[in-house]
Amino acid sequence: MSVAFIGLGTMGRPMAERILRSGEQVNCHRVKDASRYLLELGGNEAATAADAVPDTEFVVLMLPDTPQVEGVLFGEDGVIDALRPGSVVIDMSSISPVATRQFAERVEAVGASYLDAPVSGGEIGAREGTLSIMVGGPEAVFERALPLLQKMGKNITRVGEVGAGQVCKVANQVIVGLTIEAVSEAFLLARRAGVDLGKVRDALMGGFASSRILEIHGKRMIDGVFDPVFTLRLHRKDLNIATDAARSLEIALPNTAATAQLMNAALAQGLGEKDHSALFAALSAWSPVTGD
Repeated sequence: MSVAFIGLGTMGRPMAERILRSGEQVNCHRVKDASRYLLELGGNEAATAADAVPDTEFVVLMLPDTPQVEGVLFGEDGVIDALRPGSVVIDMSSISPVATRQFAERVEAVGASYLDAPVSGGEIGAREGTLSIMVGGPEAVFERALPLLQKMGKNITRVGEVGAGQVCKVANQVIVGLTIEAVSEAFLLARRAGVDLGKVRDALMGGFASSRILEIHGKRMIDGVFDPVFTLRLHRKDLNIATDAARSLEIALPNTAATAQLMNAALAQGLGEKDHSALFAALSAWSPVTGD
């Protein structure tokens, strides 16, 4: 199995590392100081996206947003310039479902295949190979790519045709974002009422309000430690994708829109590069408790 891996940020680095440690050949593009160790593990550095692609069976993208994916695929020295017929592009970024379908058409026009395969599970899941991977694309192509995806994730589901993976990821981000906002409001209420947040969390974890968000992000909120696992800026981007999709489908997502606006306000407070659980800090700043 030969792989081109493009995008070596917080998530991409450990994902590429897992592929390398499994013994596969990996051509790495966008190598920076933090990802240079991948070359010591046997990765090959490619100066451009096009340089990474020749003679590879799979091209994996893990990039921040739709414009970056489009640029890497179709810009100067892009993937499309060197993509061979029969290869598979696997976009694991979280981007627009509409753009995803357009990108797939252009890739398929040169004889290659396309899967959208966004992930959930954060940096910890990427390091441990336990990511949930939501895949859109033809079933035969999914089956062919499954051994590679299994090196990076555990819960791997083909949701439907191209674009379905991105729709599923947007749904995931809506649920996560709104749950973070709900826990933030609940904690703000409890703290303003003078109740110990640690005990509130312990009590709620034993009831119907229990969730991974309450467990993990609730602890971050209590400790006031918001080192980024997934940034507020990126989550705001995902909720914007959701609201854009809602407009195109002519449906109402009122609480998603409201949470996106709260994230806008948090970014205005300088919290964009903090973990998305820092939404609690933004809400707390508007309603400070005496002694905060």
